[in-house]
Parts: sequence; structure tokens; C-alpha cells
Amino acid sequence: MKKIISVFILLTLIFCSGYRKPYKYTIDAEKDAFYHNNVGLNYLKDRIYYAAIQEFKIAIQLSPNTQATAIFKNNLGETYTFIGYPDMARICFEDAIKLYGLNFKYYINLIQCYKQLGIIKTKITEFSNTKNPYEKIQLGLLYIESGEVRRGVIVLDEFCMEEPDLLITPAVRQYLKEVTETKL
Repeated sequence: MKKIISVFILLTLIFCSGYRKPYKYTIDAEKDAFYHNNVGLNYLKDRIYYAAIQEFKIAIQLSPNTQATAIFKNNLGETYTFIGYPDMARICFEDAIKLYGLNFKYYINLIQCYKQLGIIKTKITEFSNTKNPYEKIQLGLLYIESGEVRRGVIVLDEFCMEEPDLLITPAVRQYLKEVTETKL
């Protein structure tokens, strides 16, 4: 009887020991990149700028050259702008536009950065003879920021007429509506 109870207890201990196969961790760089971006946004909300910058950089390194990277670069650029480093922010905004040129917010941020750097006139000269529709967006915004609101509205309106099917066009139209109501 003692042997049966001993065997039963031994079997119970073995089956209930909590032994399980070791967990195999798989790295999902894209998921981890979004995690670091969100942590960076939380740091930014708490005004811990250095930590936010580092988290955005980690997110960019985990997921380089994707559409999501444009978001991470824009967040990094906004952080640099906020702490007073527009030269570093400029690179981030330009990279964000290269990675995903259909987000109008990236263009607004870039033009504000150009304004802080004092290179609006230079950029107007650079983009004045462009055929690239995305550079026309920049040109129109540059004119508006330089005080030539009518000229900027005309350039952006021409863009909307030439490229009605682009994903960015509704955002440009909305911006034009706001500008004409407030600045004209």
C-alpha cells in the first residue's frame, strides 16, 4: 500500500511539476519598431526628450526604409524641432518625405524647418522650375511661408488640378481652404 501511494505521489509530482517546453522567442523587428516609437511618444509627452530621441532612433534602426520609418523619422524631426535643432530635424523630414511622400504633415514640418533655418528664399529658387508634383507642394508652401500667399495658393491649386487622384491631394485642398479663409 505504501508503494502504491508513493508511486501515485511521485507521478502526481511529475505531472504537476510545471515543466514545459522552453519558450522560443522570435524577434519581430516591425512590431518592436512600433513599440519603440510608442515608448518615444510617451517620453515626448512626459518631456523626456533625450530618451524620446533614442527610442525613435531605435525604431528607425529596427525598421529601415519602410513606410512606417517615415513616421518614426517625422517624430524624431518634430522632437529635434521642439528642442531647437532645426538642422537635424531637416534631415529627418526630408528622409520622411523620401520614404513616404503622401503625408502632407511631413511637408508642413519641413517648410517650418526651412523657415527656422532661414533658407526659404533659397529653396524657392531651387524648386521654381520643377516638374515634380511633390516639389510643387513644397514650392507652394514655401511661397505661403514667405508671405506670397496668393502665389502659393495658385501653385498648390495647380497641383490639385494636375494631380486629382493622389492620396495627398485632399489634404492639400483642405490646407488651401484653411489658408484662403485665414490669410487672404
